[in-house]
Amino acid sequence: MTEIHDLVFHGGGGFIWSEVYNMPITTRRFHIRKINEFNKKQQQEIDKAKNPNRVSSHKDKPPIHQPDIVTKASKK
Repeated sequence: MTEIHDLVFHGGGGFIWSEVYNMPITTRRFHIRKINEFNKKQQQEIDKAKNPNRVSSHKDKPPIHQPDIVTKASKK
């Protein structure tokens, strides 16, 4: 029932409840996935417009430091 509600509510008026209820589950999930992708892209564009100098968030994390030399433990 949650998928039906989400698709009708967030579908931008393109779906009615009975249409979504009778829709095959794979088709319903396809439409939900596409709405999610659209919303993510739209949010990225909004974020980019708010701060055009900022690099995308996955690049904000500092790189993991890899040691240059791995030392071996001394054998006694």
